Amino acid sequence: MRVLLHYDMDHSEPGLDIVSCSEQDDGRLARLLPDTEVIWHVLRPLTAADMDRAPKLRLIQKLGTGVNTIDLDAARERGVRVANMPGRNAQAVAETSLLLMLAALRRVVPFDTRTRRGEGWPAGRALVGGELRGRTVGLLGGGEIAGLLRGMLEAIGARVVFTSRRPRRGDPSWMGLDDLLRVSDIVSVHIPLTEETRHLLDARRLALLPPGAIVINTARGAVIDEAALIGALESGHIGGAGLDVFEQEPVDTSNPLLSRDDVVVMPHVAWLTRETWDRYFTVAAENCRRLANDEELLHRVV
Repeated sequence: MRVLLHYDMDHSEPGLDIVSCSEQDDGRLARLLPDTEVIWHVLRPLTAADMDRAPKLRLIQKLGTGVNTIDLDAARERGVRVANMPGRNAQAVAETSLLLMLAALRRVVPFDTRTRRGEGWPAGRALVGGELRGRTVGLLGGGEIAGLLRGMLEAIGARVVFTSRRPRRGDPSWMGLDDLLRVSDIVSVHIPLTEETRHLLDARRLALLPPGAIVINTARGAVIDEAALIGALESGHIGGAGLDVFEQEPVDTSNPLLSRDDVVVMPHVAWLTRETWDRYFTVAAENCRRLANDEELLHRVV
């Protein structure tokens, strides 16, 4: 079975003919698609045109959870199955979310810059950081990532509240979105990007946050209205942000968020650990085995 690993790394599995292709190399992708039966997909969007170049394609296996980068309607029309693997990156993403909270609170970006310049300790109170203990952290989402992160935060001493699509009124820490924002010193995004969640955190909702609040996003960039976030940072209402994802990816170097020392940035790699890859490949190989034997796929989406 010919498998295209659409990522710049090599991997082998018994019984599978795996070839790799960088997400930036569209020329190589075009040459490989005609013989491809399974695509192991990461982030570069897969379009109807891509699928039309792959007449043997039977399965698009998302290495991760979010399938917003796959044209699901096109896959359905062409009889191409799509599967994902929820939860396999949860530990890595939860840890990265915690990392970004601490980096924003402790002003890691300006301290790193000063240290590299040889400027030494800052004078006055301008760069005094903060602690997680005693702060209220609002989680947008009630899934596995949010659950793991909640345990980490509570162990540190933070108060955690969360919101989710389905109300959980039996849980005293569940709140409606607007009420959650009003009490959150830090808000962290852990929901998929859909038509309903696009720009969920817009100017109105960002204004609900307490002055000086910090915004963290390791989910999908467009859940936050970036223009509104930039405006809230410039006004001082938002005290900082930790962003692993952006509305446009790769993020353009002219994006104003990249020039701010109150924003910590990463290039959509919250999931990227050796342990996550091991879990990804276990599920991906198993679904190839199931596909070959005409068995039900794990976590089938289409």
